[in-house]
Amino acid sequence: MIPVCEPLVTPRDIELVNDALASGWISSAGKYLDQFEERWAAYCGMTYGIAVSNGSTALDIAVDLLKLEAGDEVIMPTFTIISPAQSVVRSGGIPVLVDSDPVTWQMDAGQIEARITSRTKAILIVHIYGHPADMDPIMALAAKHGLTVIEDAAEVHGAEYKGRCCGGIGHISTFSFYANKLVTTGEGGMVLVKSKEHADRARSLRNLCFQPGRRFYHDSLGYNYRLTNVQAAMGVGQIERIEETINRKRAIAHAYNTAFAGIPRIQLPSEMSWAHNVYWVYGIVLGEEREADAIQIMSQLREHGIETRPFFLGMHEQPVFQHRGLFLNERYPVAERLARKGFYLPNGLTITDRQIADVVKSVKECLA
Repeated sequence: MIPVCEPLVTPRDIELVNDALASGWISSAGKYLDQFEERWAAYCGMTYGIAVSNGSTALDIAVDLLKLEAGDEVIMPTFTIISPAQSVVRSGGIPVLVDSDPVTWQMDAGQIEARITSRTKAILIVHIYGHPADMDPIMALAAKHGLTVIEDAAEVHGAEYKGRCCGGIGHISTFSFYANKLVTTGEGGMVLVKSKEHADRARSLRNLCFQPGRRFYHDSLGYNYRLTNVQAAMGVGQIERIEETINRKRAIAHAYNTAFAGIPRIQLPSEMSWAHNVYWVYGIVLGEEREADAIQIMSQLREHGIETRPFFLGMHEQPVFQHRGLFLNERYPVAERLARKGFYLPNGLTITDRQIADVVKSVKECLA
């Protein structure tokens, strides 16, 4: 079976992890945590980094920084993983959904202003599958209406929007360092912020809101969302070679794009003129003219020994939110088409040229 994605662990990663272990600093303090936070914030063009246990907990903290009151609204895409929406709901806020752009699959910036109300507090961007969202009009809207912009940049390590690094454009950003990400710590995440006030608050929140001068005294409810020094050591090694990782991802995508060019009734990943796509995953979308849906083709590919993954199911179609009375009777046709017709192929860093050729051959046979 050719897997969808495999992490690449190098001797350098092992060297740094072993050094962290040998130092005795194996928990939530140590030199590698400081290095990881500082280097990733600097790489993305932000001031402060706060390492946390995973990307979902990073979103919890980012949303907490908004200080939402019950009924406050946060505009976000419907086409995303559930983490951003659940962070908003758990905070007492209400997610307000926007459909996807049919070409880039990103949140459609042109639909956002119509969704802004007097209760809107923030716009939560999710950069999807390695390609940036269209940030300039979103930031302009935020400035016009006095809104905070959170970038969920979990899927776009190193991607660029008009020469600026994703995760360094909004007011707050979040990252995941799960095993399938371009930079991985196995499990892990980070919140990036520009203000010291936000940084101090985020550091307190991730560590149960202990007080600096009185450890077991609390005036706020926090979380136990700490990252370990050992995990951070691996992250430091991963940052050192991120450009090499991005180049390999782009080479894999180029190989697929070339092989699939000219096949009718399928949509390949885009790269707009203002974007530098890192192709976190390589997705294809079946045309509406094709009777088969993604699940059928994925099942056939599994019989060929090819592992695949489906695209996200929109938040408006998630039973957990419908049971709460959210998004009832809402329709988002682009996101619905992507969910039913889209899936992604193996593009892990360890994939070989021969395996890519095998994937291409199998896809062509299944689509024939």
